[in-house]
Amino acid sequence: MVNIPQLLAQELNLKPFQVQSALELMAEGATIPFIARYRKERTGEMNETQLRELAERHAYLTELEERKAAILSAIASLGKLTEELQAKITACLQKTELEDLYLPYRPKRRTRATAAREKGLEPLAEWIKSLNVKNAPIVPLESEAVKYISEEKGVKSKEEALKGAADILAEEIAEKAELRAYIREYLLNEGVFVSRVKDDYPEGTTKFEMYRNYQIRVEDIAPHNLLALYRGEAEGILDFDLSFDEGVVLSYLESQEIRTKNPSLRKFYHDLLKDGWTRLMKESLISAVRNEKKSFADVESIKTFEANLRDLLLSSPAGMRPTLAIDPGFRTGCKVAVLSQTGQFLAYQAIFPHQSAAARSQAAQTVKQLLEKYRIELIAIGNGTAGRETDEFISEVLQTVERKPIKVMVNESGASIYSASQVAIAEFPELDITVRGAISIGRRLQDPLAELVKIDPKSIGVGQYQHDVDQKLLKQKLEETVESCVNYVGVDLNTASQELLGYVSGITTTIANNIVAYRNENGVFKNRRQLLKVAKLGPKAFEQAAGFLRIRGGENPLDNTAVHPESYKIVEAIANDLNVSLTQISQVASKLKGTNLKKYVTETVGEPTLRDIIGELEKPGRDPRAEFKYATFREDIKEISDLKSGMELEGIVTNVANFGAFVDIGVHQDGLVHISQLADRFVDDPKKFVKVGQIVKVRVLEIDVQRKRIGLSMKLNK
Repeated sequence: MVNIPQLLAQELNLKPFQVQSALELMAEGATIPFIARYRKERTGEMNETQLRELAERHAYLTELEERKAAILSAIASLGKLTEELQAKITACLQKTELEDLYLPYRPKRRTRATAAREKGLEPLAEWIKSLNVKNAPIVPLESEAVKYISEEKGVKSKEEALKGAADILAEEIAEKAELRAYIREYLLNEGVFVSRVKDDYPEGTTKFEMYRNYQIRVEDIAPHNLLALYRGEAEGILDFDLSFDEGVVLSYLESQEIRTKNPSLRKFYHDLLKDGWTRLMKESLISAVRNEKKSFADVESIKTFEANLRDLLLSSPAGMRPTLAIDPGFRTGCKVAVLSQTGQFLAYQAIFPHQSAAARSQAAQTVKQLLEKYRIELIAIGNGTAGRETDEFISEVLQTVERKPIKVMVNESGASIYSASQVAIAEFPELDITVRGAISIGRRLQDPLAELVKIDPKSIGVGQYQHDVDQKLLKQKLEETVESCVNYVGVDLNTASQELLGYVSGITTTIANNIVAYRNENGVFKNRRQLLKVAKLGPKAFEQAAGFLRIRGGENPLDNTAVHPESYKIVEAIANDLNVSLTQISQVASKLKGTNLKKYVTETVGEPTLRDIIGELEKPGRDPRAEFKYATFREDIKEISDLKSGMELEGIVTNVANFGAFVDIGVHQDGLVHISQLADRFVDDPKKFVKVGQIVKVRVLEIDVQRKRIGLSMKLNK
């Protein structure tokens, strides 16, 4: 069998000790964020990306080895396992190749070849096969076939006997792994995906117009194009096929399988190969190629989704300050929620600024009273229906007050999903669904990460074709992304929701609930060691989680840093050597400059961890996310009809796809900056140039009011 650790080291360009150590840590239950942050010495400083790649490939190869063992056992039980076949199976590194080798031995439903064998025609097939060599004697096939005519077995004629033998040979050839592999590769390299819109849909009536008469080489198709073809096919709008030269395939099969010079036998093989190809190989190989390309498109699309989600989750927080949160609306009014500097819900009011002059005046008075009473510093306005009109109204109100809070339009994608969720109901059982939505909008501004973890990532609105990709893989990857972001930023142990705590390394849903219950019963945590008093949070969970949990204003200043408790003694020793108390811990880093760190190295803590500790002590408790910035929309641009070609506007990137980026410019409809318009130079990957949440300057290129499409450019040169 394959030596998996050795193979992983070769494939991933890692040292054997790195692979071995990382796999041992994972087997012990260590999470990837924990290993990447706190076990750098053991893994040779492997980062999260390397560790996840290692874990995925290790899982794949482990499953492959288990499948090999099952297949070898199954073939051996049939008495058909040869040394050559065993060697081929043992050497396999891909599941497709392995299943091809197993195909001839796999239990299958009744086939034409099965029926022919039952009629006793396998010896005839073997005899014909023995003639398929260069210098075999020329013997009429019918002379042998006549011997197999049997009323009892249902073989009524020599032609029927030969047909049965051909069925047996066709199936045998169709199941040859090397032939299938070659043809599959040919289809991947030379095939062409083609599509057309069905006749039921006249030109201009579907969202799949670009695929009306579409063709592209299989190897060249972009992931988003392939997923669009699959969706169009699923919706019954597109006919979607794989086109290729079948003559090339048949010529290849003949070159590999026909060895005789006997014209009649050549004709016999020609016919059975054509039948075997058409009946037994064609559809399955086309399906295999489509599935392979679909899997690739899924992986690439999910990577883009992951990157967008990461950028959104790591958006700069406006900070935990008193906030007025508004969920805008026309007919039903605007729902206004007041949040404290800890995100606690304080008050609610409904206002109706868009119904009449009197109602607008009353709404203005209500807003001013709330601003004053709660000393509001932030105003969050949802960007949905009536968002820009409400933004304009709030601007009018702010002109009449002395102390002006920061006003920000907030992307409310998924807020309605959250407000109707069990999480929101449990958090605010007495509140109306619309009030919960306003609270979510406000908290997104205060701390995007803490609020967005409560929503299914698929509902946040930063993916393309998220319902068309492999849902199991999507869920896994998005959860990994959330976990990575949460542990990168760290979590305030005394204010975090159970949803946020549930993504911390080593903390299960049950433990997260127990932490909140302990906090509610005993008050705030004063030090990290108190975590060990939480039900079901044992030493292992503590080891995994402690470094990612922060306690502000606790008994030990180190508890508000990413320094792990296992390293506290080293920090205390360093501080003691420098005559610095832990209350002045930020001074340690500057005083250590020029000091030889090797003197503090121990068996478990090496220079990589020491460098991390020093970096953390420079700014204890700092938030690693970027400084807060927000976009300012033009006051006179509220609807798509207000736009004119050539306008230069400020906007915020809401989504990045393989073909470009979507930008909110404040008109309820995001504009598209096509990949060709992202920069003055060639762009191969939009993610290298823009990210979700980024504030950008754009120029309007074209407006299609009817189809609600806006073309934008970020090029400096017009």
